[in-house]
Amino acid sequence: MKSTTPIHKIKTEFSLDQSTSIGGSKIFLDYLEKIKLSQVLQILAGGKAHNALFSVHRILLYLIVGWVLGCERLFHFRRWQKDSLLQRFLGGRCPHHSLLYKELDRLGKTNPHVRMELRQVNLEVIRPCLPSKLILDLDSTVETVYGHQAKAAKGVNAHKPGRKSYHSLLAFEGQSRLCLNAVLRSGNVHSSTEAVPFLEETFNLFGQHQVLYSRFDKGFGGEDFYSMWEGRKIGYVGKMKWTKRLATEVAACRYWKRYVDEDWIIEGIALGYQATSWKKPRRVAVIRKAKVVDDDQACLLLDTDWEYEAIVTNLDWESIDLWRFYNQRCCMENYIKEAKRGFSIDKIATGSFEANEIDLLVKLLAYNLCEPVHRGYTNARFRLEFFHCAATLVSHSRTTVLKLAKIFTNRHSWKRMEFRIAQLE
Repeated sequence: MKSTTPIHKIKTEFSLDQSTSIGGSKIFLDYLEKIKLSQVLQILAGGKAHNALFSVHRILLYLIVGWVLGCERLFHFRRWQKDSLLQRFLGGRCPHHSLLYKELDRLGKTNPHVRMELRQVNLEVIRPCLPSKLILDLDSTVETVYGHQAKAAKGVNAHKPGRKSYHSLLAFEGQSRLCLNAVLRSGNVHSSTEAVPFLEETFNLFGQHQVLYSRFDKGFGGEDFYSMWEGRKIGYVGKMKWTKRLATEVAACRYWKRYVDEDWIIEGIALGYQATSWKKPRRVAVIRKAKVVDDDQACLLLDTDWEYEAIVTNLDWESIDLWRFYNQRCCMENYIKEAKRGFSIDKIATGSFEANEIDLLVKLLAYNLCEPVHRGYTNARFRLEFFHCAATLVSHSRTTVLKLAKIFTNRHSWKRMEFRIAQLE
């Protein structure tokens, strides 16, 4: 039997040079080089000298990589400042984490066009991954703050009632799961506040891409909002609030069409309805559901047994098809949760509103860059499985080799990803 040395007798020293704890992230850094993200970011108006030690595109590139690697706050970037692999990727030293606060604040104050330029960069990066005809999903999310950040205000906050917050508006593409646009707003605004200008800006960014359908929840609505979709001839499907006035009109309907008659009974009907704020009637599909009681006796369903859902639309589909198409939008909640847990969009970086919006756009760009890579994984799990691997950089005879740990569990899958990235053009 081989003898073993007790752990307390093993000597330790911090002497390993050119090492990294994220050797597996080389595949992601390769991917960023293949798509030439650094060159794309250089078009941003940074307001710095051309020979600045840390140019704007290097700062933004470092932020993107840091958010992907799991930083939740800007001071967490200090763990990567001396990382040999990141230094090699950035072509020199990594900036100190305190400089990131200053640069975000400076960009927000001195460069009013940088946010629009970031949105344009985001669309250029994801354009090859977008389908020819888009499905636009709208939603908003509350981001709680714990200080005195600019334009933060008390509003509807289910997780932290009474706390100040921001209320971001997001637009995702329903098939590719990519974030198309985002805007940071004060926490005391309604979901649909400034939604029409936000959508007009998003359409202008699309260029040649055609939006075929849109989906939104009952937080969005109003005459201007619906008229905008109708004017652009885009099919929309949106949930409506179940009001007493709408319930009265639905109660007058007697001829329901039954679609499902199993554990749940699902029936539907479509009617013309005009809300008090609308200038004209619109088509409203109503779905009602009731749970079947499983016993030997026949059961008569009462009006109180039904659960009702109303959907406003300009499409002439069957009520059940509209309901199922709208329900596919529910995945958007998972996209937002992934953006929060994987890229910390709910962690507010600075006290400046403009800087925080830039930070939000950078994080969502990082989300879009990772989405085509880690399909089937959350970003946190993908980091754990493929990025976290001890490695060291060895240079010899004009050749640099990244030596990863021999016991790396997912090395075969990692090598396949490396090969596929190498095939990109």
